[in-house]
Amino acid sequence: MLAKRASDSFAAADAVKKSRMDVGALAVSGGGAVATAGPQRTSELLAPIMLLSGHAGPVLTAKFSPDGRHLMSGSHDKRLLLWEVFGECRNVLSFNGHRNAVLETHWLADGEHAVSASADKTVALWDCFTGARTRQFKGHASYVNTCCPAREASILASGADDNSARLWDVRVRTCQRTVRHPFPVTAVTLGHSGHELYTGCLDGKVRVYDLRRPDAMKMSMVGHQDLITGMSLSGDGNFLLSNAMDNTLRCWDVKPYASGERCVKVFLGAQHNYEKGLLKCNWSKGDAQVAAGSSDNFVYVWDANTRRILYKLPGHSGSINEVHFHPTQPIICSCGNDKQIFLGEIRPIS
Repeated sequence: MLAKRASDSFAAADAVKKSRMDVGALAVSGGGAVATAGPQRTSELLAPIMLLSGHAGPVLTAKFSPDGRHLMSGSHDKRLLLWEVFGECRNVLSFNGHRNAVLETHWLADGEHAVSASADKTVALWDCFTGARTRQFKGHASYVNTCCPAREASILASGADDNSARLWDVRVRTCQRTVRHPFPVTAVTLGHSGHELYTGCLDGKVRVYDLRRPDAMKMSMVGHQDLITGMSLSGDGNFLLSNAMDNTLRCWDVKPYASGERCVKVFLGAQHNYEKGLLKCNWSKGDAQVAAGSSDNFVYVWDANTRRILYKLPGHSGSINEVHFHPTQPIICSCGNDKQIFLGEIRPIS
């Protein structure tokens, strides 16, 4: 995992500003000790809400590292930035190399590398210690909207406006397989073992492929009435969450031998608008909650079992493109078209 490093070991990053929100008024207790008045703290964040500023364009994606100590963000300004989650939330590294907007990023399971999809028609693999681009995957003929690595295999999937999803081995540069689609591919995710590929398209269908059987689509799940903007697989691998421009999130049962209706839950509240942004969705650690961005400038978090909205959080002044859960603490991050990233405490899951 990414170890804590001294500041002089990093490449110089661009101008960055971090803001701490007011923690609460100070009060003197009966024993003379200084105490902080206000809500009880639930995390190790320096303040209950931290604001990270540094990108020069809309922030389209942000993910916590597997150990939770760092955050990777990607922006329309063509850069990825690496942030420390705790302390002053310093921007410690800038990743430069893409020639167009960075549309999605993911950490690899080792916590030492990350991948990114870009409108420059490429997918990149990055060394998170040095900021160097260690591999560039070329083959798509149009904007690469999405990418996703497998958790337990060296496989990477990408989807693009050229009506294809491609599979890559992160150890080599060449494409291992191309899966043709009738429409642009706007969202992809992989099964944890790398055996299943899930894709979302312009037609709102979720397509499932068994990568051990190269010639046929395994299943098509119908329910969304508009373009799918993001997808995420639950930690146990049994459920797929999808977000679409019909203003719904759907939870699909993707167990191999599930019977009956595959769509088991619908989450309402989050909005899409004329901007047609690829708003993403994610599961919490343990799969008890789900979250998504929204074009109404609010962060939405639902109870995954009851579908009840647990949080509708303000703060952003533009559409929110992604909300992600911290892997070990009750913290969420959100990023939006206002060029800002927020880190905020929530209540621990009981």
